[in-house]
Amino acid sequence: MTKCLIVQAMHEDALDLLRQGGIEPVICPDPAPGTVLSLIGDCTAVITRDAGLSGAAMRAAPGLRVVVAHGAGHDAIDKETATGQGILVCNTPGANARSVMELAFGLAIAAARLIPAGDRDERAGRPGFRERHRTVELSGKVALIVGWGTIGAGFGRMLRDALGMEVIVHSPRARDLQGFAPVPDLASGLARADLISLHTPMRPETRGLMGRAAFAACKPGAILVNTARAGLVDEEALAEALAEGRIVAAGLDVYSATAPQGPLSRFDQVIFTPHLGGSTEEALIRVGTGSVRNVLTALSGVRPATTVNDPAGWGA
Repeated sequence: MTKCLIVQAMHEDALDLLRQGGIEPVICPDPAPGTVLSLIGDCTAVITRDAGLSGAAMRAAPGLRVVVAHGAGHDAIDKETATGQGILVCNTPGANARSVMELAFGLAIAAARLIPAGDRDERAGRPGFRERHRTVELSGKVALIVGWGTIGAGFGRMLRDALGMEVIVHSPRARDLQGFAPVPDLASGLARADLISLHTPMRPETRGLMGRAAFAACKPGAILVNTARAGLVDEEALAEALAEGRIVAAGLDVYSATAPQGPLSRFDQVIFTPHLGGSTEEALIRVGTGSVRNVLTALSGVRPATTVNDPAGWGA
């Protein structure tokens, strides 16, 4: 029977769809490289999440034809090796977009009102929170959306419609801003923004996008939200900006592994969520079943529309 390695947990509805398609899911008990290597050998397909898939794992599976990213992000999949080995790589963008937008909205409100910090103080019996901390409204203020894909555009509309915010956009590759105003460059947008929300993919030019120079350009008192990629933010520079008061709060759903115990942990106004953006029940069903459909399509000899590489001779 054709086998598909499931590197990280997927919704049962998606696994059922695989079985209905005549494919046996091979479940990794953990995503450690050694575990993946021990199970991938006779697999024709792989579905992986943020653990990605290494070139070594691909080379250990001579019959591997397709690797599917469960979600939009495919940075951790070795696409160079995949292309060289004739393996198709595709992703599942947009299926979790609504859930990520809603989390970004929640993080923006929670950061503006310091909701988690207030909860911690109440539970600890510490009085005087309102007197010690300044909180703000977002209504009517300026939001800068960095990256105008499905999530960024949807979140921009949400902020405009729900809070009456003026939404400005920095997204040099975007072709249609749907009537929203572009900024000439990132620095000019940062100088105006009360809320900065990151939605851009990780590319060489976006790594460390929010670094010391960017934070220096920010309007004092801005709030930062990142539900996109950890590497977009220089965390040391963010800690400095928080200490200076240039950034007053941050809501982070993505960050380095040590960030919650590192310098950022000193700040009550920093919120860490455990990569919850696309982890609602509804999103997991959509992304999981979408990933399986990509596997079924690829194994039928058709390239999925969301293919991200071009291996020579694929499907021959």
